[in-house]
Amino acid sequence: MKKKIMPDGYFTILLLLSILIHYMYPIVNLVLYPYNLIGIILIIAGIVITLITNFALLKKKTSIKPFDTPTAFITSGPFKISRNPIYLGMTIILIGVETVLGSLSPYIFPVIFVVIINILIIPVEEKDLENKFGEKYLEYKTKVRRWI
Repeated sequence: MKKKIMPDGYFTILLLLSILIHYMYPIVNLVLYPYNLIGIILIIAGIVITLITNFALLKKKTSIKPFDTPTAFITSGPFKISRNPIYLGMTIILIGVETVLGSLSPYIFPVIFVVIINILIIPVEEKDLENKFGEKYLEYKTKVRRWI
């Protein structure tokens, strides 16, 4: 069986690349001190969203792994505003890190993360949810956006 890279793997790789690129090729300092400290607020917000979502999944005793078949359908908490709140939280963390760093070059990495997740991860998850929960999930999709 072919091993798939999990979303947190993509997140970690892109986070490290963004820091590396910032120090190697900063291009232009886009967000200057003290405004770059707004990134700390974004990082904290992203962490909070991710943790709250993980706790909601664990509370319902369903897997937090994207390629596992879900056992519960959750529409409360962070799932009221996003069908993918963990990925939203990860993206906010990446944007926060880029803001703290301040240079233009790392801002490509949150975009790359969203594209990867939209192409490689979310379609598989949505297909699993459709197969498992049918019309209930399809109705939820019409009411709640993929990201925000």
